[in-house]
Amino acid sequence: MKTLTILPIAAILLFNFKTPCLMRKYVFLFSILLCACASDEEVYTEIPDEIVETPTILDDNIVNGIDMSDYFSINFSDLPNYSSPDYPIHYINTVGNNNEPTDNQSTDTGAVLGRILFFDKQLSINNTVSCASCHQQGIAFTDNNQFSIGFDGVSVTSAHSMRLLNARFYEGESFFWDKRALTLEDQTTEPIINSVEMGFDDSNGGLDALIDKMNTIDYYPALFELAFGDGTITVNRIQRALAQYIRCIVSTDSRFDQAFAQVYNPNAPGNGVGQNFPGFTAEENLGKQLFTTNTGNINCATCHELPSFSLAANSRSNGLDAGETIIFKSPSLKNIATSAQFMHDGSLTSLEEVVEFYDSGIQDGPALDNRLRDQNGPRRMNLTQAEKDALVAFLQTLTDETVVSDSKFSNPFIN
Repeated sequence: MKTLTILPIAAILLFNFKTPCLMRKYVFLFSILLCACASDEEVYTEIPDEIVETPTILDDNIVNGIDMSDYFSINFSDLPNYSSPDYPIHYINTVGNNNEPTDNQSTDTGAVLGRILFFDKQLSINNTVSCASCHQQGIAFTDNNQFSIGFDGVSVTSAHSMRLLNARFYEGESFFWDKRALTLEDQTTEPIINSVEMGFDDSNGGLDALIDKMNTIDYYPALFELAFGDGTITVNRIQRALAQYIRCIVSTDSRFDQAFAQVYNPNAPGNGVGQNFPGFTAEENLGKQLFTTNTGNINCATCHELPSFSLAANSRSNGLDAGETIIFKSPSLKNIATSAQFMHDGSLTSLEEVVEFYDSGIQDGPALDNRLRDQNGPRRMNLTQAEKDALVAFLQTLTDETVVSDSKFSNPFIN
């Protein structure tokens, strides 16, 4: 009878505590009560001094005591899926190029923190510039300006803003155009401490000053607790969260992807990429043949690897400048057609100019990639005009409208 009496009370209380953390606490207490009522003997159970709980997300979007709906459009009780991406079948071999470290696997809470950091202008010294100011989602996370404007509204960067799509699948261990950052994690905070970009350089206190600032912003300790288990803000955690978000920005839904998925054959050469794609025009299929096979002795895919179109890790200079000694890397070519500027210096302004450069404009230098070198110097492709047009048409099939409009990569701030 004692047990039957307590059950309705337990049910009512549990119904009113829907969040996992509170429910675990009450299940624990009621299990003690039920055990006591099941016997006429007195039962003494020691309750621990402290019940360790995971960070709390309430149904009304309160995270660790902070009402996130005051700041963000994100539903924190139903976060987007960042941690378990579902890649199409033709990406199966690309997974081996995943540069995600074992100690920074993407989580939903970590990536959403990275997304907030990415769009937050308060990470600049005067609250005017965020990472997203120079890496805009609608144009594949790049900037249509040749050089991006810094926090002071006047100074500009020394290189063109790099597209961020498919950064996860760059096999090499170096980032930035000039490969100066060893990992994506290392790369993420460099713009913050740059004296032109976001302004937290040594003269302004560096990352220590940024962390002091973030500790005064009420949502950050709560979000760091949600992502990492406690509210301590560190450089390492900032880097890890930003890298998680950036690695999740993967393009898999271009016309190229859709067609490749239809013909994909693991037993065929190139997994079937050499056959005509359904839905492609004759010109687009010709461009694909030129880009992905040895047709015409071009085979751009030896450097820009399919299907992510990320740069091969062993690539060297592309010969943009004569005598070039710096080895530049390129971003994935996905959504290249939506860019207004091309190359690390933004010096080319159309895909036609890009194709013409690789056909006849490669310049010699000690860092030139051997795949762009003939016996007598830089390669000359000697493409016909029809072949040039076909390559441009094919590059336009790499545009993915989904990734540039997906809300889980968008600005989360309501103001």
